[in-house]
Amino acid sequence: MPKAELHVHIEGTLEPGLAFALARRNGISLPYADEAALKAAYAFDSLQSFLDLYYACADVLRTREDFRDLMLAYLERAAADGVIHAEIFFDPQTHTARGIPFRTVLEGLEDGLAEGARRWGIGGRLILCFLRHLSEDECLAALDEAEPFIGRIHGFGLDSSERGHPPSKFARLFARCRALGKPVVAHAGEEGPPAYITEALDILGARRIDHGVRAVDDPAVLARLAREGVALTVCPLSNTRLCVFAEMSEHSLPQLLAAGARVTLNSDDPAYFGGYLNDNIRAVQAAFAFDAATWYRLARNSFEASFVTDAEKAGLIGRLDSFFAAAGVYPPVV
Repeated sequence: MPKAELHVHIEGTLEPGLAFALARRNGISLPYADEAALKAAYAFDSLQSFLDLYYACADVLRTREDFRDLMLAYLERAAADGVIHAEIFFDPQTHTARGIPFRTVLEGLEDGLAEGARRWGIGGRLILCFLRHLSEDECLAALDEAEPFIGRIHGFGLDSSERGHPPSKFARLFARCRALGKPVVAHAGEEGPPAYITEALDILGARRIDHGVRAVDDPAVLARLAREGVALTVCPLSNTRLCVFAEMSEHSLPQLLAAGARVTLNSDDPAYFGGYLNDNIRAVQAAFAFDAATWYRLARNSFEASFVTDAEKAGLIGRLDSFFAAAGVYPPVV
């Protein structure tokens, strides 16, 4: 079915084959003998254990062409999964800290988006994320570096290790982001408590919550998300691979849906977590056997929660409705 993806880190789409190809192109030695050895290292016991590997692999990304190729590789897989719109996170601090100019990162990703639109008709937007394990002053400096390009950035987010780094740590940073007129999103309630979701909404002004699966631990927070229609960009395979839930059958997704939360499904860092968007959908369906109306709702949520114009949303939802009608499964009235 047509769908949008609203929670994917472009650096987290770096497959082992491309990582080794870029390493060869740039004369870099990876600390793994081959692709199989790198893949074998994907045994994570926490978010931090993943991030350590994630940042090491990102070192192969050096040139504008590298970032273009990374974006194109993701968009090809997304288009094959029926994704027709993607709002894609990128972490410039991961690259500028290694001496890669911000312009190189941005223009390479834009090259990939433009080529992806030509090849597969997939729309894309870029959301600049700040690394929360760094200081707020470091993130403010990153915003200074990005500001000359503000017309080419479609939103701001907060990612990296959640534990010990509450959203309130970045109040000044996101006040500046909001003043620039861009929508704000934030990772919260993945490994962190429901209180981080509240902080993201009230202090950062987040319009979407990335993950948010711990909302079920606080009925008041969950009720607020449902009441205010705040979208949650849930990443099921990520949540199980990082041990947020021991297995898919324990995931809070059914409780979130039952409470009326505006849930969307996404792949997060698909090269590391076992698959792209349709892999997440298949894993969820195997665990919970959702009906067609639920899948329609999830896909429609992805378009409604996107940052495109109302006219663009209507067009995207129209494509979804046409798909269900052609399949003989008429969408429910919403």
